[in-house]
This record gives sequence, C-alpha cells and structure tokens, in this order.
Amino acid sequence: AGRAKRPRGAGRQLEAGMRGILITCNMNERKCVGEAYSLLGEYGDLLYGPEQFSDHEERLSGSDREEDEDDVEAALKKEVGQIRASTEQKLRRFQSVESGANNVVFIRTQGIEPANLVHHILKDMHTTKKKKTRVILRMLPISGTCKAFMEDMKKYTETFFEPWFKAPNKGTFQIVYKARNNSHMSREEVIKELAGIVGSLNPENKVDLNNPQYTIVVEIIKTVCCLSVVRDYVLFRKYNLQEVVKSNKEDAQQNPSSVTEEQNSEVAKAETEEQEKSSKEVKEE
Repeated sequence: AGRAKRPRGAGRQLEAGMRGILITCNMNERKCVGEAYSLLGEYGDLLYGPEQFSDHEERLSGSDREEDEDDVEAALKKEVGQIRASTEQKLRRFQSVESGANNVVFIRTQGIEPANLVHHILKDMHTTKKKKTRVILRMLPISGTCKAFMEDMKKYTETFFEPWFKAPNKGTFQIVYKARNNSHMSREEVIKELAGIVGSLNPENKVDLNNPQYTIVVEIIKTVCCLSVVRDYVLFRKYNLQEVVKSNKEDAQQNPSSVTEEQNSEVAKAETEEQEKSSKEVKEE
C-alpha cells in the first residue's frame, strides 16, 4: 500500500536503453510528476498531435466477467497478463519511472525526440516569460542511456555522438557533468574521454567555453549514465524552468548558445559541489 502511493511508477526503474526527460525538483516529487505530465502533454500535443489510445484496455476490464467464480484466481491472473501485454504493445507517450535519486523525476518518452520537445518548451517560455510550473526546476532531455562504467560509456558514445560530431558534421562544444548516488566515476576522466571521442569523430570539433554550439549533458544516477546533446544551454539558464522566465536585459543582446567564461566557471563549480555532495550521501548510506 505504501508503494502504491509513491509518485513514480509501479516498480519501473530508470535503466540503460531508455530515453526520456530528467527533471529536478525541490522535495515535492508527486507534484513534480503532475506538473511534468501537464506540461509535456500540452507541448506534446502541439508538436505531435493528440496521443492516440486503443480501446483495448477499456475492453479488458469487462472481458472476463463471465469467468466461473470457482476460478477467480485464474481469471485475475489472465486479466493482469492481458493488461501487461496491452501496456507493452502500446506504451504511453510519457511515463514516469523510478529515477534512483531524491528530488529527481524521470519521464520515459515513447515515439518522440526528447531534445526537440524540451528545447521547444524552453524557447517558448523564454520568449513569453510565462511561468508554467511551481516545483519543477530543471528539465533535461535524455536522448540516450547506457551503463555508467567508463568502457560502456566510451563504446556507446562513439555512435551516440555521430549525428552532431561525425564528419562532415562538426561543431564547438562543452561538457557538463553531474553524478548522483555514484562514487566510482571520475568527473575529470569522463570529460577527458568523451572530449577525446568527439575529437576523433572529426578533428574540426573544438572545445569552446565562450560560445559553444552544443552542450554535452552527462547525468549519472547510480549505475546509469544519461546523455544528451543540447543547444542554448546557458541562454536557457541551464534548462531551468524557473530561471528562464525571469526578465534579463542581456537576453536581447545575447545570441543563442552564447556563453561567457564566468558562466561556464559557475556551471563547473556548481556541478563539482553537487558531485561532492552526492559522494558524501553515498558514504553516509
């Protein structure tokens, strides 16, 4: 009964192979999930059209009512099996799963590109300055996941980075790193290795902390590495929904994806502090 009341869903957990949206909040995860469903549903319908559902699930509830009362247990097992099969056949567009970290919600996506959707949301909020959430802080698209071990990450990113960085594609980039409930990964090693892979895909790819075209987001939770390549990371306040709606005189003069040395140093400092805090939490556990 206790687990049934939890905001994130039905024993499903974040694991390698998933795509989705990583959302941070401040304490109220249940409300965060509700806000996420509302916001993603609104913009998902605008970009991709209303979500279509089959009526198979609706028929399931009444399909076995005529089962003999002496075989109630078998009927229940059959109905549960049908519901599970139906769910597997038609996954919801957005589905909350256990993230593995406090104050972090993960919404698995089906049939959409998380980076495009989240960028559209932030661009609209940045333009209109209309606040649409109360407890959601950051909303990061996760376009790919793998196991959080260096060899797995190197093998995975060699292919994952290709759409942005493999010749003839090229771009300037920075890497931002965050680890939660994980103490075996080295921030410096991860950034060095991933930057090396980007360089190997095309020697014209260059690190640029002043005005990068792309920001490589690396979010590690326990043994899962979440990855994305995003645009306008600093312009959209590190993808923070609370900050992006605030008025800023610099916005009118700031081109998309423009970054200052000071801002990048603040990003690195904040991420280092958060990583140390996460490592401390692991030791305390």
